[in-house]
Amino acid sequence: MTDPQPRSSLPEGLRPTTLAIRGGQERTGFMETAEPLFLTQGYVYPRAADAEATFLAQLDRFSYTRYANPTTSAFEERLRLIEGAEACFATATGMAAVFASMACLVRQGSRIVAGRAMFGSTLLVLDELFKGWGIETVYVDAHDNDQWAAALATPADVVFFETPTNPMQDIVDIVTVSELAHRAGALVVVDNVFATPVLQKPLALGADVVVYSTTKHIDGQGRVLGGAVLGPREYVLGPLQTFLRNTGPTMSPFNAWVLLKSLETMDLRVRRQSENSLEIARWLEAQPGVVDVRYPYLPSHPQHELAVAQQEAGGTVVSFTLDGPTDPDGGKARAFAFLDALRLIDISNNLGDVKSLVTHPATTTHMKSGFEGRQRVGIGESTIRLSVGLEDPADLVDDLARGLAAPF
Repeated sequence: MTDPQPRSSLPEGLRPTTLAIRGGQERTGFMETAEPLFLTQGYVYPRAADAEATFLAQLDRFSYTRYANPTTSAFEERLRLIEGAEACFATATGMAAVFASMACLVRQGSRIVAGRAMFGSTLLVLDELFKGWGIETVYVDAHDNDQWAAALATPADVVFFETPTNPMQDIVDIVTVSELAHRAGALVVVDNVFATPVLQKPLALGADVVVYSTTKHIDGQGRVLGGAVLGPREYVLGPLQTFLRNTGPTMSPFNAWVLLKSLETMDLRVRRQSENSLEIARWLEAQPGVVDVRYPYLPSHPQHELAVAQQEAGGTVVSFTLDGPTDPDGGKARAFAFLDALRLIDISNNLGDVKSLVTHPATTTHMKSGFEGRQRVGIGESTIRLSVGLEDPADLVDDLARGLAAPF
């Protein structure tokens, strides 16, 4: 298919919460209420000439699920409508989305400018895979506009950053950085996982491309892996589509169906989780055993005003650092004592779930950054990342108090 995404016949001007329920659905002849699940690898043709015409892109139809699938296309269309993007391509995982979003744009000699604070696997892609391909990556402190201006005084091909960053929640000025990037000839790719499409719209603020790990809030219930890349049709249905269709990390129809249904409740989940997170963050700030709390909607956050301007709420993640030793061994012992004392909140390296999850970045998600690398982006050896779920906040506070009281 030249364009695998079904066009919506819905009324114009519907709001995102309505589109999350109604967008992207194309009923079959059975006129089902729920979206159908097409678990098929391929498709048949009534005539050999139809197969030929399909491969010549003369006939617009499904040919192979690695290329497109009706269920996956419905998910892509619904997410596209919520995001306000021209096109969307779903991927097997979030890292497949991150990798493909940049890999389809760069070649030997390309230059990437990226925010220094980011997920560990993304750093590995930039520092090892892309570096081995002869691609230069220049890092900046992403919350510092002067550093962006200096780095983008030289032409670049791609600008990549997270906002808020994982896990210390630095906020990047999307408008300013996008303007600088475009003057340098770069395409701006934003990892919007922490804010979600509910709370932040990077494309409306000047970015070109948005990537998601749909494994996180879009699923939100710990079931399936997935990713998505959204942006201009020329980009998504051009270099990105060519890269993904021919390298293969496309989303399975079953995962697409689960995620399609999850989009219906994402707005409700994320907003309630954000309310819980703000309550938890305020409580943590008042605890003597905590030396630093990072949450974008706390007035104490270094970029609080920018966060309020860009995001509709603070998000579902609270990061904080425990008091005590700051060396690797001592900080680890302090963090592990806290984690092991919890009885309600689960230890997990995932986030965005309706169940509250907690992790120690220094020994999990950011282990490969090394001690100095973590220090550079503010991750302490006793820093904790808490993904707040939908439990009663009072019960979460009780569990956190249990962790803070643990001896080490």
